[in-house]
Amino acid sequence: MRTSIVLSVLVLLWLAIGLAAAVQRGYFSTSEASCSTLGSTVVTVFVGPLNYLGVNPTVECPPVPEPSE
Repeated sequence: MRTSIVLSVLVLLWLAIGLAAAVQRGYFSTSEASCSTLGSTVVTVFVGPLNYLGVNPTVECPPVPEPSE
């Protein structure tokens, strides 16, 4: 029971730090809503604390094929 309380507090702390990272990046200051903005905000909330730990995660996008004529 004590382990679940500690784990719950750690998860809430992690999400609070991620929320602070999203606020610092200004994701909540714009009124434009799109799937891209929502996706960036959600990823920042869940992965943002890793930046504060020095991990600096990056995502490589695959090359996009050229459209046919």
